[in-house]
Amino acid sequence: MSAPAEPGAAGTGTARRRRAPEGPRSRVPAAALNAVSLAAGVGVWAALAGAGVQGLPGPVEVAQRGWELGADGTLVQDALASLRRVFVGFALGTALAVPVGFLMGWYGTARGLLEPWVQFFRTIPPLAIIPLAIVLLGIGETPKLVVIGLGAFLSCVISTFQGVIGVDSTLINAARVLGANDRVIFARVVVPASSPFIIVGMRVGLGSAWATLVAAELIAAQEGLGFRMQHAQIYYDLPTIFVGLITIGVLGLLMDRLLLAAERRLTGWQDRR
Repeated sequence: MSAPAEPGAAGTGTARRRRAPEGPRSRVPAAALNAVSLAAGVGVWAALAGAGVQGLPGPVEVAQRGWELGADGTLVQDALASLRRVFVGFALGTALAVPVGFLMGWYGTARGLLEPWVQFFRTIPPLAIIPLAIVLLGIGETPKLVVIGLGAFLSCVISTFQGVIGVDSTLINAARVLGANDRVIFARVVVPASSPFIIVGMRVGLGSAWATLVAAELIAAQEGLGFRMQHAQIYYDLPTIFVGLITIGVLGLLMDRLLLAAERRLTGWQDRR
């Protein structure tokens, strides 16, 4: 007859089995991987510039040009102008896309009335609206904001719509059984369940807003990163163009990280890998 196991033995074995899934935590931190990727990208860029690929400016030359533009205030002024346009256009487009997406997803009548128009305009690139915006709205700030906002709206509205129609019907039926009315179900079930889709749509819309920025700033702009890049193109000033590209990328990345932080806060109830 074998000796009985010690009280802690089984517990230890169970604890070991439960700790097994913790293996992925020992992987290389994401920040370290990001740093390695960034260093590798800059290294490849420097190697291509050193090989004389199509007059490509190197990282040092671009950094020097960026320092010059920053020292005289040009880069800051252009960045703030572009950031203001993107933020306002993105905010307007998103503020319109979320309620329209909710209406389309929650009410069948609204879906039948609005979806054909949304799908129609989705096939038209926002950049194609620029000539019409100039004719109808002039050459001030309004047409720029309209073009940027349209890009954000079309990207966000479909994602919101999909989030609403994708809510598990079991949750809605359970809420009805418990006596919840439509207003409570919408606020307590539909909105939280569709929030991940909304955030994804906002992230895509933010990318669309930045993508249309350069073209939008062709509308008689006197400042902005897109304007500066277009002006540098005339004189074949590649370092200035690279400074504008990098600045847009950095600002877009920072705004995207803010949306990611909001997503983690709003969707903390979700299981994540």
